[in-house]
Amino acid sequence: MNTRTFMRRLARWHIWLGWLIGVPLLLWTLSGLVMVVKPIEEVRGNHLRRDVAETALPPETQIAVSLPADPARPVRSVATQVERGETVTRITYMDGTAERYRMDGSPMGSLSEIEARMIVAERIVGGDAVVDATRFGAEEPPLDFRRPEPVWQVALRDGTHVYVGTETGEIAAVRTRWWRIFDFMWGLHIMDLETREDTSHPALILFAALSLLGTLIGITLLFRRRKARRRAQS
Repeated sequence: MNTRTFMRRLARWHIWLGWLIGVPLLLWTLSGLVMVVKPIEEVRGNHLRRDVAETALPPETQIAVSLPADPARPVRSVATQVERGETVTRITYMDGTAERYRMDGSPMGSLSEIEARMIVAERIVGGDAVVDATRFGAEEPPLDFRRPEPVWQVALRDGTHVYVGTETGEIAAVRTRWWRIFDFMWGLHIMDLETREDTSHPALILFAALSLLGTLIGITLLFRRRKARRRAQS
């Protein structure tokens, strides 16, 4: 096979590969563009989080909380702090779950809807404009949270969803409207719209390899044609 015949065959392969990888390349370019339009800090809603001043524990604070004796639930950490005027001790277990206790050792129980709304109003810019609050269990997390953790979803007027842990009393995530667009584009980018976490699956690897092959063929044809053009002009 002479060089001219081989180059013609490469050109045909390049055309067919262009048809095959055109849609993935368009999706990758579009999703990549959308994902870099705004800084990642703004996408994550960091600009909506208020810096809430911490309150010192009262002098000579005595805490009557003992660690659970259940060996099936080993403890990771214990922290005591003042939350909304009340001294709270939080025990966090190795599995990520947590429990809250009052100073006298009595359990506080799960976070109520009123408490979740108060936390959002205190710690999030515009957090007082609540449209709705919905409780989700660890086994049924919403799509824009996707963590096995029981939470309150506090929906704000501007479309932001603030997730507050029902056991921890902490803001677990802030999901703006732009975050949800970003998340969808990320799913397109890695070709996984279901979990949006699998970055190494056969379809993605195949199309990435075909795109690389098409690019290499295109570069080869480009330099070959430039060389042929120079010969014709000389």
